[in-house]
Amino acid sequence: MMKRGLLVGKFYPPHRGHHFLIDTARAQVDELHVIVCGKPEQQPSGALRAAWLREIHPDVQVMLIDDTLDPDDSQLWAEHSIRWLGFAPDLVFSSEDYGDRFARYLGCQHIQVDKARQAVPMSGTQVRADPWACWEFIEPPVRGYYARRVCLVGAESTGKTTLAQALAAHYHTLWVAEYGREYTELKLAASAGDHWTSPEFTHIATIQCERENAAARRCNRLLICDTDAFATAIWHRRYLHQRSLAVEAIAARQRRPDLYLLTDADTPFVQDGTRDGELIREWMHQTFIAELATERRPYRLLRGSWADRFTQAVGCIDELMAPSPG
Repeated sequence: MMKRGLLVGKFYPPHRGHHFLIDTARAQVDELHVIVCGKPEQQPSGALRAAWLREIHPDVQVMLIDDTLDPDDSQLWAEHSIRWLGFAPDLVFSSEDYGDRFARYLGCQHIQVDKARQAVPMSGTQVRADPWACWEFIEPPVRGYYARRVCLVGAESTGKTTLAQALAAHYHTLWVAEYGREYTELKLAASAGDHWTSPEFTHIATIQCERENAAARRCNRLLICDTDAFATAIWHRRYLHQRSLAVEAIAARQRRPDLYLLTDADTPFVQDGTRDGELIREWMHQTFIAELATERRPYRLLRGSWADRFTQAVGCIDELMAPSPG
């Protein structure tokens, strides 16, 4: 006879303590159901937390419900759980004392797992308070959410790529290269000319976002980005002399960086074989300033020598990564 188990919780956010609980429960039943309780004001949202659990535990049935019930009314929770599931479980798992009452009203057995949090000394409250201190206790999907993102933007030949690499090395983390540059090199190598079309920029923005989001899951608390879809929209204006609603829509959907570092155009222009914007560097620089301000994207201006820019960037990032007071 099939044995079905139940877990109910906020998973706010999921961490390795939750995964230990789920794995322990899953090993004891044929089918495990997890109910995620979410409230509209919670961030990360209940929908996102449920999606993370489905990704991390693909062999578990995950359901999201609105957390509107009295948390102390175990009978009401049991009645609703049976209604949501369509059946009464054989086992209920928890790390809390309420599990005994909850199981009694469900008419099943309660199995308590790691109540003292000895196997995995972590809580959702701790993760929310300081996710970077809890990095080893959260999985890649959750890391991608909490990772700080810093994006370098600016006109051509202002040191963005060199700085991105240096910052990633300094913070022992990853950086995301500019896909547009890679695409341009392939385009030139294929003798495709220097004529650009709007769909090409849409493609570049899409791939840039995909690579950024993938890297955020693997980075060490901080991700350095050498451009983003917002910047791609500006380059579309530079080459095609008009805005692209498609690229701007991609930029609007993408998570915004926590900080932009805008490199000033006060450096010598160096031709690398792909650049052609020496005469409009100041226009590009002023356009970035205007668009960053219009869209209320937080940014800091980097000026001076390469060493000066690196020092300024480190100061900005250290400030960004500093723990919140209290």
